[in-house]
Amino acid sequence: MEVKRRAARSLVQRLTSDSDRIRSDATCELRLLSKHDPDSRLFIAEAGAVPLLVQTLYSVDADAQENAVATLFNISISHREPLMSTPVLVDALGHVLRHPKSPSAAQTAAATLHSLLVVDAYRPIIGSKPHLLTPLIHLIQNPNSPTRSIKDGLKALFGVSLYPLNRPRLVELGIVPPLFNLVLKDSRLGIVEDSTAVIAQVAGCFESVEVFRQVAGVKVLVDLLDASTGSTLRVKENAVSALLNLVRCGGDAIGEDFREMGFAWDGILEVAETGSAKLKARATDLLNLIGEAEKRLGKVPLWLYGCELSSPL
Repeated sequence: MEVKRRAARSLVQRLTSDSDRIRSDATCELRLLSKHDPDSRLFIAEAGAVPLLVQTLYSVDADAQENAVATLFNISISHREPLMSTPVLVDALGHVLRHPKSPSAAQTAAATLHSLLVVDAYRPIIGSKPHLLTPLIHLIQNPNSPTRSIKDGLKALFGVSLYPLNRPRLVELGIVPPLFNLVLKDSRLGIVEDSTAVIAQVAGCFESVEVFRQVAGVKVLVDLLDASTGSTLRVKENAVSALLNLVRCGGDAIGEDFREMGFAWDGILEVAETGSAKLKARATDLLNLIGEAEKRLGKVPLWLYGCELSSPL
């Protein structure tokens, strides 16, 4: 272990060189070392590499920026605290997302954020920075973004949205239309699954109600439950979770949206009867909430018009 520690120190020391070539070579070697030897990641961080790598994120050299952000990502897999204890790290990742020297650099910056967002305590910190969230949203809506970049961007946004107070900010920054656009126009299975996962979380705030209406969000989510769409189980679970969160936040107003759709939402009844145990429970909760809203409005729940569940609600 001491040999590895000395090797890490030697490479980190080279990051302080006046020579661009020496610094670039050292960054490349650190990337490879942190990728192939997990034990070295802590030694690299302990040697003071993180602030130096953060500085390199602002480099105009594509290879330097890409190698630096990849090294930071590798370290974050095993040791996240050294990264978050460097105050300028998050802002530097935002810079890479706004000014990537290569598509890979932007993708890796998003992946690093996703890795950091695994820690609950970091979610409010990262979510409080609009200049970081906005380029993530741009990343997922850019038609030229590679699939992997979109997926890592969605995963990072999912991590942000797990903290409830971040959801209104994401809605304000315009996350809802791009998410539904991906669901409607992107045929890649993983993208649809990840998009609906973020939608399910973002739906859990009052601010989302009106924006979901503007993009016909309820109809899109209900359509995903229709057997003819071929949605995967994960997509159906996300759709039901989104509708459930939306009804909890929107109350009677969202109940009216369901009524206006008539029997177009029979898919909810179907998954309440035939879905997995988890899906059945959420769908049943959703139907109960819609029924309660309709009763408050003095109306008979729609499914009593010939659409009965096999088990009581």
